[in-house]
Amino acid sequence: MTPGTWYAASARPFASLPPLAGTRDARVAIVGGGYAGVCLALGLAERGVRDVVLLESDSIGHGASGRNGGFVFGGYSLGEDALLRQLGAGGARALYAATTSAVDLIGRRIARYAIECDAVNAGVIWANWFRDPEVLRTRQRLLQDAYGIEWEWLPEAQLRSVIHSRRYHGGLFEHHALHLHPLDYLHGMVRAAAGQGVEVHEQSRVRSVERRGAGWRVATAAGEVNAETVVLACGGYLAHLDREIDHAVLPIATYVMVTEPLGERLHQCLHTDAAIYDTRFAFDYYRPLKDSRLLWGGRISIRERAPAAVRKLLLRDLLHVFPQLAGVKIDYAWSGLMSYATHQMPQLGTRGDGLWWMQAFGGHGTAPTCAAGELLADAIANGGEGWRGFAPFGLQSTRRPFGYLAAQANYWWLQSQDRAKALIEG
Repeated sequence: MTPGTWYAASARPFASLPPLAGTRDARVAIVGGGYAGVCLALGLAERGVRDVVLLESDSIGHGASGRNGGFVFGGYSLGEDALLRQLGAGGARALYAATTSAVDLIGRRIARYAIECDAVNAGVIWANWFRDPEVLRTRQRLLQDAYGIEWEWLPEAQLRSVIHSRRYHGGLFEHHALHLHPLDYLHGMVRAAAGQGVEVHEQSRVRSVERRGAGWRVATAAGEVNAETVVLACGGYLAHLDREIDHAVLPIATYVMVTEPLGERLHQCLHTDAAIYDTRFAFDYYRPLKDSRLLWGGRISIRERAPAAVRKLLLRDLLHVFPQLAGVKIDYAWSGLMSYATHQMPQLGTRGDGLWWMQAFGGHGTAPTCAAGELLADAIANGGEGWRGFAPFGLQSTRRPFGYLAAQANYWWLQSQDRAKALIEG
C-alpha cells in the first residue's frame, strides 16, 4: 500500500508557495489554507478586495480539504428537520439555499477559471440501508415542502440496476450535486485568487495574533502581517491562537481508502457515475474515480489511525456491501481531522473587533465552506449582513477533553442503533 493520499499522488502539478518573510500590510489576513480560507480569499478578490494575505501552516489542502470524499451537495451536518425546528421556515430555508447556491458557484468557478479537477456532474444517491422506506419518504417530503428541493425516488429494483448490492432497499437521487478531486479544485482556486492579487504562503505557521492599534499583528517565525481584519479558518487542525475559538470545535477523524484500478470489475458493483452514501448514522460513502478505482470512506473517531488500520476497517465495510470485490487490493488509505461543533452547524462570526472565525463544517464542507466564504467576503467587502444567519450557532464550548469521550460514546450508541434496526428487519 502506497503511503499518503490518492489525492496527493494524483494531483496535477502545483508549485510550492514560499513562506512568509518580512513584514506586510494588508486589509485582510486569513489563517488557514483549506476550503474555507481559500474560498474567502477568492470571494474577496472577486469583489475587488485583493489586499489579502493567506497563511497556511503546512501545504495548501494539507488538512480535511485535501483528504475528504470529494462530494459537493447542499445541506449541513445538522439534518434538515432539526434546522427547521431551530430556525423556523424562513431561517432554515435561507441557510440551506446558501449551500445550493454554493454548488452552482463551485460549478461556475470550475468553468470560469478552467480548473481541472475531474468534476463529475452525476448527482448523489442516498441509498436506504433499511427495508422500511419511510426514512426516504419522510426526508423527500420535508425537502420538498420546507425547502423547495426535489429528490427523485429510486425504487429498489431501479437502485439495484445501478448499484449492484443486495444491501440497499431503494434510495433518493439528488440531481443538483457533483463530485470532484478536492485537492485539484483547491489548487485551482488558489491560482485564481493569486492571479487577482491575493498573496498566499505555505509553511507559514502563525504563532500569534495580537491587537495592534486599530488593527492586528499576525506573526509567523519569519515574518508578520499587519492587517485591519483577521480571519481564523483552521478547521480541525487547531492554530491555538484564540482559546474560545479553539474550544468551540472537536477535531474528529474520518477514514478514506482507494482501491487499485478495477477495470471491468467496477461494473460488477456500479453502473452509475453518481457519488453514494447510505441512510445510517454511521454511513459509508463512496464514488467511482476516473481510472476505474473506487474511493471509499466512513467511520468517525476521536483519533487518526495508521493507513494499515484504516485499510482493515474500511475493507471490511466495503466487502459487506460489495462481496464481489473479495481479494481487491487497496492502494491508498488515510485519515484526516474535521472540525465539529456540538450544535452540528458551521460557526461563522466575530466579536466586532475585526477578528473573525469560520470553522466547524463537520464533514459536509465543500458547499458550506463556499457559502460561508461568500457570506464573509460580502461582510468584509460590502458590510453585508447575511452571515448573521449563522448567529444562533455560536462558539459553544465542547468541553475538551471530556467532549471527546462524549462524542465517541454518542457515535458508538448511534452505531448500535443502526445495527439494532438492521437486526430487527432481518
